[in-house]
Amino acid sequence: MKTTLALALVPLAALVAAADPVPGKPLDTTFLKQYAETRGFMLGRPQKPKIAPDGKTVLFLRADPKTPKLKLFEFTVANGQTRELLSPEALLKGAEENLTPEEKARRERQRVSVGGFTDYHLDASGTRVLVALSGKLYVFDRAAAKATELKTGTGVIVDPKWSPDGKKIAYVRGFDVYVYDLAAEKESAVTTGGTITKTHGLAEFVAQEEMGRFSGYWWSPDGKHIAYEEADHARVETWWIADPLKPDAKPSEQFYPRPGKKNVAVRLGIIPVEGSETKWVEWDAKEFEYLAAVRWDDLGPLTIQVQDRKQQKLALLEVDPKTGKTKQLLQEKDAAWVNLTPDLPKFNGGLGGFVWMGADLGGNPEVQVRDWTTGKQHLVLVPGKNNPDAVLSLVNGRFESTLYYTASPDPTVTHVMRHRVQNLNVNPDSDKDEFLSTEPGLHSAVVGKFGTVYAVTSTTLKHMPRTSVVGPNGVKAGDLPSLAAEPDFVPDVTVLKVGRGDDGYYCSVVRPKNFDPKKKYPVVVDVYGGPRHRHVVQAMRNWLVPQWLADQGFVVVAIENRGTPGRTRDWERAVYQKFGTVPIEDQVKGLELLCEKFPELDRDRVGIVGWSFGGYMAANGVLRKPGVFKAAVAGAPVTDWEDYDTHYTERYMGLLPESKAAYDTASLLPLAKDLKRPLLLVHGTADDNVYYRHTLKLSDALFRAGRDFEALALPGVTHMYSADPLVMERLWAKTAGFFKAHLGEPK
Repeated sequence: MKTTLALALVPLAALVAAADPVPGKPLDTTFLKQYAETRGFMLGRPQKPKIAPDGKTVLFLRADPKTPKLKLFEFTVANGQTRELLSPEALLKGAEENLTPEEKARRERQRVSVGGFTDYHLDASGTRVLVALSGKLYVFDRAAAKATELKTGTGVIVDPKWSPDGKKIAYVRGFDVYVYDLAAEKESAVTTGGTITKTHGLAEFVAQEEMGRFSGYWWSPDGKHIAYEEADHARVETWWIADPLKPDAKPSEQFYPRPGKKNVAVRLGIIPVEGSETKWVEWDAKEFEYLAAVRWDDLGPLTIQVQDRKQQKLALLEVDPKTGKTKQLLQEKDAAWVNLTPDLPKFNGGLGGFVWMGADLGGNPEVQVRDWTTGKQHLVLVPGKNNPDAVLSLVNGRFESTLYYTASPDPTVTHVMRHRVQNLNVNPDSDKDEFLSTEPGLHSAVVGKFGTVYAVTSTTLKHMPRTSVVGPNGVKAGDLPSLAAEPDFVPDVTVLKVGRGDDGYYCSVVRPKNFDPKKKYPVVVDVYGGPRHRHVVQAMRNWLVPQWLADQGFVVVAIENRGTPGRTRDWERAVYQKFGTVPIEDQVKGLELLCEKFPELDRDRVGIVGWSFGGYMAANGVLRKPGVFKAAVAGAPVTDWEDYDTHYTERYMGLLPESKAAYDTASLLPLAKDLKRPLLLVHGTADDNVYYRHTLKLSDALFRAGRDFEALALPGVTHMYSADPLVMERLWAKTAGFFKAHLGEPK
């Protein structure tokens, strides 16, 4: 195999042609092209449904089938009719959408690869919609069908939000929080003095990338104050991303905290909207240095979730906005790590307290009701045995409260559930909870203000995502209309569990369309394997590309190892400080069980492919288990965990220097000298999540050890390689060709 670090200079088309499995017979990439251009057949499907406060309409975003620009639509519950409300073209009047580097980075954190309206916000009455486009803000009056551009100052604007009374709009411009008075058409600064090093109102990198918190400020329920985050990046490492194809362009910079290094110093302030001195919230920031979540709802007090750096303790604190003093309502602890629940607590007068996702005696998640003032647990609404995933909504009625949540009977599915509770007379038995979804698959929901209208988005192994609206009295009002192109096949995928009891592995098997049971097929393991991500799920979209890969002459399998969610606490925490060993050992065990069950799998010809954590797993497979894995394609792999961000890495690997041995064991660099199998490394040079540095370090170690390998740099490509349709198409063709060359044909 050719070993070179200069492959980035070779045109991608040439690389694909070189990978053709049969001379003169190139791979048919027609499907890949269609998949890439339609963003996985998601263009044209409704996205981000939101129910208007009066429950009469459901708003949603949707693109045209072949144009990655989202428009705003309205679905009427009473008659099932849909109409377009607003398009980017109507606002830009022929001009092209222009994204600032800051907005591009924000979309990267949110994994958004389309343009147009990526979000929208209804005011409290539901009559007006706030949208951001091309660095400007617009308010759209639904009744008048008129959009008005706000006369904001110059500079980058992000994270716009309505005030609770709908009279003002807050946003971050530059590095400070501003408020725009709609009646006066005037902008005023709420905070001042923000800089690139000390920002006001912006969520820091690890909050966006790892905590799922994309906002850095919050309105008070009366609209008179704003709580905002100050993020001090002083002495945090600055990393630079240069474009090798544009040596004349200035590299972009990013504060990137690494394990054992300085973290961003975060504090929370409360300030009047008119601007004045900030009242700083007081908590033990030395012990709890992460601000994980903030909630300031009209039904409850200002609360914050804070974590210690090891993330083995999480405290929920109630804040007194007048003094900045805090009171602890509860504290969660775990010897490995505590998972975050950012959308909680939810306060409810009918229940006499707040709903919280805590841990039962075995450490498994359960939905609890806790005392309003003391935080003491009263009872359990949904026990751990029912495998609740998340609380979606809590509706407080006159006589009863209704909890909407998702739960997973097994980790391959997620269902939407409803639990009705007589106020102040809670029945903790949720065995009779209503399923609002029925087919095995992945289901999620949004719920209207009063719970009379909700929308369920569902996908199964047989159909792509679709959203159904259910109106008053539980009567289906209709589906949000889709214009999306549909795949011309249903993947031939089998989802099953192999092994015994709690130690078994959930797996998938994808066979080629022309499968011949008399033949032995080379096997490709499609892997992720990292924490907080489910890979083997009953969702059609997940298996479209694996089906194309299987059709090239493979059987593609996926295996959920320990560390993945949806099982028990012990299953998930088994990877603590063992990234390098437990996940790949489980992949091998699961593979062995599949080969025993399905004789068509050729265990002597197994390849492995993955991206991000999956890329780490793929490279780890051929380095640590060369007797099992005979070839690997590793995309954007973490090769040295000391070079990934603090919040993710230290959660699972511990702190440095005390956990140095665990980091060394998990590193791929010391294993480079032992490479015996074909390895293709792929990485985007503009990746600001898993930096290109990772692949360069492993490439350097392999080269200096005299090992043969291939490396493919993707110039200007970020961690979301699929955002570029041509790159996505070419890369999968390259992958198939690589495995064809090294694993061979069915026999």
